[in-house]
Amino acid sequence: MAAQAPVIVVGHKNPDNDSICAAVGYAYLKNELARREAGEGARPAQVYVPARLGPLPPESAWVLQSSGFPVPEVVGHVHARVADVMTANPISIGRDATLLEAGQLLRQHNVRALVVTNDDGTYHGLITTRMIAERYIAATDALTEGAANEMAVASDLIASLGQKVEEITETDVLVLDKEGLFNEAVEDLMSSALREAVVLDDDGFAIGIVTRTDVAVRPKRKVVLVDHNETRQAANGIEEADVVEIVDHHRIADVMTANPIKFLNLPVGSTATIVAMEFRRHDVEIPPAVARVLLSAILTDTVILKSPTATYVDREQVDYLANIAGVDPTEFGLAVFKCRGGEGEASVEKLVGTDAKEFQLGDATVLIAQHETVDLPAVMEREKEIREHMRSLKDAHGYEFVLLMVTDIMAEGSQFMCEGNRRIVNRVFGITCTGEGGTWMPGILSRKKQVAAKILGA
Repeated sequence: MAAQAPVIVVGHKNPDNDSICAAVGYAYLKNELARREAGEGARPAQVYVPARLGPLPPESAWVLQSSGFPVPEVVGHVHARVADVMTANPISIGRDATLLEAGQLLRQHNVRALVVTNDDGTYHGLITTRMIAERYIAATDALTEGAANEMAVASDLIASLGQKVEEITETDVLVLDKEGLFNEAVEDLMSSALREAVVLDDDGFAIGIVTRTDVAVRPKRKVVLVDHNETRQAANGIEEADVVEIVDHHRIADVMTANPIKFLNLPVGSTATIVAMEFRRHDVEIPPAVARVLLSAILTDTVILKSPTATYVDREQVDYLANIAGVDPTEFGLAVFKCRGGEGEASVEKLVGTDAKEFQLGDATVLIAQHETVDLPAVMEREKEIREHMRSLKDAHGYEFVLLMVTDIMAEGSQFMCEGNRRIVNRVFGITCTGEGGTWMPGILSRKKQVAAKILGA
């Protein structure tokens, strides 16, 4: 049987710091709770793994590295994979072993196939109970009523027990990639001559076996969504996955589940705020490294508590986490923002696309991007190439408009630049967001509360 796959804890596409750090923090909490439930010395029934759907923001890279956390792996999709059904660490036998030894291993481990290996342990082929049975049947084909023939057959059967495994090994076996799609693997396996397929690593070692029995029931990857609950922003294949929890601070959207689940959705400034609250609710100690990670997320998502999305709950968690981490929250927040690097060196794709989200506006789709900075003039010096890139995004994806908010953290406002149907933005905000120069919007710091909500509600 395939080992139970880990639960993926993942944020939205184009991940920001909250999306990354909330996944890291919540996966840590869930693993601690699983260990608590299993009891001392016992293996937890479930493992939770943080993941991401895109490039790592520089501030996330800095806070994770300085806190001693590995970078979450990129997940391309949550469609069912070969890895979700394969039997890992298959039983193997050397080419020079005998059929008697092969039969003993098959019975001892109650499996139907063994991986046959070369002297260096790499994969050579498969031997199955079916192959051994066919060898037995072949030996009895000459059986007649004559005693002499019976003795000959018996002698042949006894001799077969000492026959080398490699003599009946099947080498023409379907090889699958562990990250391959389940649907494609099923088609390939059902059309293959054998009932089994092998999964190899890059070095030629067998890491799994997949049988037709394994693929009889379609698996579903288990996923915990953090910092989003909208299909458009979720991992590809989310409709096929088993969403087991959602932790978010955005509007409730369209992610559907087959069963009732734990859905934490609070009107606070950061998903990391909710994660910190869950640590405290379950009385799980927050290590200083985890506190730094969660603190950085709250401070970036609330623009160091200056955003109108910041609540008293966020401020309380910031004080609590800063005390554990042993840092001044304002100084730490500024250090996190400064990790984003020089505005002049960053690619235009990064300036516009690092924190960009699609929204459905009637029958149209719009893209609202935000770039937070401590050096607005440096960004605006690149306005021409930024607008060119925005127009290319609009044309390539058919957006009604692309709106970029360049948010000046220190000045506490945003410069609006819009390409496409500007009439919608102009009408909602009562401005003239024309071409060159854009429009300065004092006090506008939150895309979610002050921009997207107004546009979607218009």
